[in-house]
Amino acid sequence: MSIDKEQDEQNTDAGKDLLKKGRGGLFGRLFGRRSKSEEEVEGESGVEAELSGEDLESAEPTVLVSDGPPSKALVVEDADAVFPEKESQLLSQDAGGNNVETPVTAELQEAGQLESNDQDLMPEKKERRGLFSRLKQGLAKTRNQFVGTLDNLFYGDKEIDEEFLEELEEILLTSDLGVKTSYRLFSQIEEKVSHKELENPTHLRDFLQSEIGAILSKAESPWEIDKKPYVIMTIGVNGVGKTTTIGKLASIFTKQKKKVVLGAADTFRAAAVEQLTVWAERAKVPIIKQNMGADPAAVAFDTVQSAIKREADIVIIDTAGRLHTKVNLMDELKKIQRVIDKALPGAPHEVLLVLDANTGQNAITQAQMFHEAIGVTGLVMTKLDGTAKGGVIVGVCDELEIPVRYVGIGESIEDLRAFDASDFVNALFDKV
Repeated sequence: MSIDKEQDEQNTDAGKDLLKKGRGGLFGRLFGRRSKSEEEVEGESGVEAELSGEDLESAEPTVLVSDGPPSKALVVEDADAVFPEKESQLLSQDAGGNNVETPVTAELQEAGQLESNDQDLMPEKKERRGLFSRLKQGLAKTRNQFVGTLDNLFYGDKEIDEEFLEELEEILLTSDLGVKTSYRLFSQIEEKVSHKELENPTHLRDFLQSEIGAILSKAESPWEIDKKPYVIMTIGVNGVGKTTTIGKLASIFTKQKKKVVLGAADTFRAAAVEQLTVWAERAKVPIIKQNMGADPAAVAFDTVQSAIKREADIVIIDTAGRLHTKVNLMDELKKIQRVIDKALPGAPHEVLLVLDANTGQNAITQAQMFHEAIGVTGLVMTKLDGTAKGGVIVGVCDELEIPVRYVGIGESIEDLRAFDASDFVNALFDKV
């Protein structure tokens, strides 16, 4: 069983055990309790030294040519030339260090695009209806689990009495909203009920929708890409969909007529570089990479330097998945962050944390620890279409108050969509 899953189950089991002890002190005991895994990551590993000035100079990439010695970094120079529509060739190295051409035969096709049969609608309305339909469909499991359970509680002619509140308390606690967020919402409900401001379950449903909308609206912030090149460093644990998210972002930015450069600084995971290379081909953007096991900080430095020379608009750097409870692995990310700043003072301009909604409340712990160690400036929540734990986005937004840039509700590029709090809440509560 994975560490993420164990922590998630422990969070839920602990909450249910405390629930049995009585409603009065439940949230009081849970609120303020910190697990050991939530303590601040302190110190830096002594084994990892930063690149020296000499190292940085030697790490500067040069363009690969067939008759010259290869540079330290492998550079895909011209996306249009290297990635033709029919047959593509990538430069790589054989065991002897010689440049070879490897054919790329995978022809990826974008899938999942919904087409409207209603010819009377304007294109803008058809597109928006399609986007909302995909969002609503993607949140179906979360809606059935959370809102569906609430509606079952509210159904019929009921009074908001002590038994009703106990059931509501349990629903909130087990909904993956997070303990602190559930506590705050429930305290507000209790206060309004005591003052006779909430007497009808229907009004209570509207109140919850309004409060959740207010929480999410704070995380809806325009992404101002005001530097050139604008450097995005992506972080997150293994398996959250980080590399795929980078590829989709590259395609989105390219469609916005921006020049994008990718950096394959995940040099530890098998096939990570190859996976990002395929996405670079798909988006028709250049990629900076080295062989497996290379220093990821050197790749990050090369990428930024290359982007400056190319006058690129955006740089997106992939990093290896880090278990948020391992201090030495987090220190490697800090090293990459420092080296990027040496390559371009003030960079990275965005530290983008990718979270998997399937991890439930453990995603809140991940976000807290990455934020304490690295300083997260933006979030992407993936796999909302495959889980009933999508309510975790509310807890993350409430506790960290970090902008949510994109949410993933499917496999296609169109299903990585800019976060819109109003659309999200309406889709979650099944209102158009």
